[in-house]
Amino acid sequence: MHSALIQLIQDAFAGAATDVFLVAGEAPRIRHEGEVVELHPGPIPAAAMAGFWESCGIDPATHCEADISWQLPHGGRLRVNLYHTLGRLAAALRPIHAQVPALAELGLPAALLESWLQRRYGLILITGPTGSGKSTTVASCLAWINRHLARHIVTLEDPIEYLFENERSFFSQREIRQDSQCFASGLRAALRQSPDVLFLGEIRDQESAVTALHAAETGHLVITTLHSSSVVETLERFSHLLQSETSGALSLLASQLVGVLSQQLLPRRGGGLFPALEYLQNEAATRRWILDHKLNELQDHLQKSNGTTNCSLLDYLVASARQGFVEADIARAACPRPQDFDRAMRGISS
Repeated sequence: MHSALIQLIQDAFAGAATDVFLVAGEAPRIRHEGEVVELHPGPIPAAAMAGFWESCGIDPATHCEADISWQLPHGGRLRVNLYHTLGRLAAALRPIHAQVPALAELGLPAALLESWLQRRYGLILITGPTGSGKSTTVASCLAWINRHLARHIVTLEDPIEYLFENERSFFSQREIRQDSQCFASGLRAALRQSPDVLFLGEIRDQESAVTALHAAETGHLVITTLHSSSVVETLERFSHLLQSETSGALSLLASQLVGVLSQQLLPRRGGGLFPALEYLQNEAATRRWILDHKLNELQDHLQKSNGTTNCSLLDYLVASARQGFVEADIARAACPRPQDFDRAMRGISS
């Protein structure tokens, strides 16, 4: 492979890029502080991209796309998605980190999450759109367990994004296709490996949703992610995955759910990124609403909560703007109903 392309990738991540985007015939681009910017104007030769695919062990003539982890010759490991765009070879790269920031460093509700992570069983959902920092939040949760609790943690990832060294806990990190055929079969097998904590990279289908719930029911703490933009949308999507199951599956969700943390990343005033959050701790009243699929009542509950165990995105955005973490126009644009943000900023309750 082109040594210049390797050097470009190493330099980009050394310069604090969170992603590198490569397309044959196009200038390389990076994501820095949430924005996608051109790295330099020169196009990437098609031969260099073909060589990169081959160095990843993927034949571009027989594969349209692939998810793999890849080791830099003189550096760390990367998560790589290979794909075609308009007939050209392309790749999106992200570093696999060994250093995991603490919950408080990420601006997360540490006390709430720590109380969830000390549970012996149940389901914790970390949700948000692509690029919202879900993987980092989950890694921080697993690192907290590793430092404070003696557990066997089994992870199923596609691919692995953070590497852990055993401290008080013992890790079995498994990568899809390399260590297990798929999420569903890997999750079934993981239940025979005497785990205390299961991290499933993503709920993708009905089988993984149901298996995750049964794992929680049988005495495991299950942590997983879902692509959804709010607490209510998360519960809507998860419930939809269970629709063709018996009513017992929805009862399992209501009884086994510990909590939902939904997040997105916004530009922080002064530079960097700021997590905008919405979270719900599942308790007596919310269990009944989930079982009866009364999601409007759940949303009202979030809006009226005090922020300790439950907080709506609207309240979080208003507080963040008032405290100067994000510009008001940025917070307003992130609100599903900007007019509600305007009213709340004027002190008018909805």
